[in-house]
Amino acid sequence: MHASTLRTPLLLIALALVLAACQRNEGPDAASGSPAATAPEPKPALTVTTTTPLRAQLAQTLAANGNIAAWQEASIGAETGGQRLTEVRVNVGDRVKKGQVLAVFARDTVDAEAAQARATLAEAEAAAAEAVANAQRARSLEATGALSASQINQYVTAAETARARVQAARAALDARQLRQGQTQVVAPDEGIISARNATVGAVVASGTELFRLIRQGRLEWRAEVTSDALGRLRPGTPAEVTAASGARLQGRVRTIGPTVDPQTRQALVYVDVKPVGEGGNALPGMYARGSFDLGSASALTVPQTAVVVRDGFSYVMTLTPDNRVQQVKVQAGRIVGDRMEIIEGLAPDARVIASGGSFLNEGDVVRVVDPTPQPGVAAAAPDGAAPGNGAAAK
Repeated sequence: MHASTLRTPLLLIALALVLAACQRNEGPDAASGSPAATAPEPKPALTVTTTTPLRAQLAQTLAANGNIAAWQEASIGAETGGQRLTEVRVNVGDRVKKGQVLAVFARDTVDAEAAQARATLAEAEAAAAEAVANAQRARSLEATGALSASQINQYVTAAETARARVQAARAALDARQLRQGQTQVVAPDEGIISARNATVGAVVASGTELFRLIRQGRLEWRAEVTSDALGRLRPGTPAEVTAASGARLQGRVRTIGPTVDPQTRQALVYVDVKPVGEGGNALPGMYARGSFDLGSASALTVPQTAVVVRDGFSYVMTLTPDNRVQQVKVQAGRIVGDRMEIIEGLAPDARVIASGGSFLNEGDVVRVVDPTPQPGVAAAAPDGAAPGNGAAAK
C-alpha cells in the first residue's frame, strides 16, 4: 500500500518533465500558432527587371495590293476605209508627241477624188453665175410685160437652185480634202505607244484600231482595299508602291471607286504614281504592293523582349503588388526599333517584366531589381512617361 502511494507522485513528475521538453522543442512560434510555421515563404522563380509601357508617336499606314495600269489608254484607228498603208513610222515603246504622224495611207485615190470635186465646184459656180444673170434680166423686163410672172419665177428659181448646187459642190470638196488629211494617222496626245496593229501594205476598214497610246505616259496603281478601311483614305493621301520588278513609285490617291466587289468585299483605289530612284521599270499589268501614309498617332509600346508568343498568341507578363506573375493576352502591332506596339489588352500603368517572360508562368513569384536605364527611351514617350520600375517593390 505504501509503495503504490509513492509510485503515483513519481509518474506525475515524469509526465510534467516530458511536456516541458516538448514545448522547448516547438519554440514560441508553435505555441502562438504563427502562420510562418505552417506556410513557408515561396522561393522566387526568377530575378527580373520591370518597365512600364511608353507612349510614342508612330506612323500609321495601310497596306494594300493591286496592279499597275495605264492612266488612260487611247485607241488610235483609221478614220477612212479602203486605203492602203504605205508608211508606219512608230513602234511599240516609242514616246510620241501630240500631232506626230504615226502612219500614212496612200493618197492617190483621195487626191483624184479631191480634184474631181474641185472641177464639179467650178462647174456649179459657172452655172450659178449664168442662172443669176438670167434671173436679173428677167426681173428687169417685168415692167415691160415681155415675160409673164411664171417665166420670171422660173428664172429666179433656177438661180437659187444653181446657188444650192454650188454649196453642195463646195461641201463635197471639203469632204474630199478632209479625207486627204485622214491619210495621215496622228497622235491625239503625247504618250507612249503600247500596241501596234498597223502593217505596211494592209488595206484597212474605217475604225480599225492601228495603235494604242498610254496618254502622257501616266501610270496608276489600282489598289484593292477592304471596305472597312475605305473610310481611312481620302483623295490626296500619299502612297508608296513597289512593283514586282523592284521599281519604286510614289503617288497620291486620285479617286476611290464608287462600288465594292460583292465577292471580295474590296474596292479599287486609284493612285497616280511616278517612278522614284533606281530600280526596274514599272509596266502596266504588273502586280505591286504598297502602303498608304495615314499620318501618325499615339501608340502604347513595350520592349520587344517583353512580348512572349505562346500557341500563336502574344502575351505580356505583368506583376501584381505582391510580385506574382500575371500572363496578359495582348494584340501586338508593328515593331519600331527595339520596341513593339501594343494595340489592345495592356493597361498603360501595368508593371511589365522587361525580359525573361518565356521562363515564367501564371502565379510565379519573382524577385524585382532596379532596371538598367535605357538611353533614348524617354524620348519616345512625349507624354513624359519614364522607363523602368518606378513603382516596383524592392
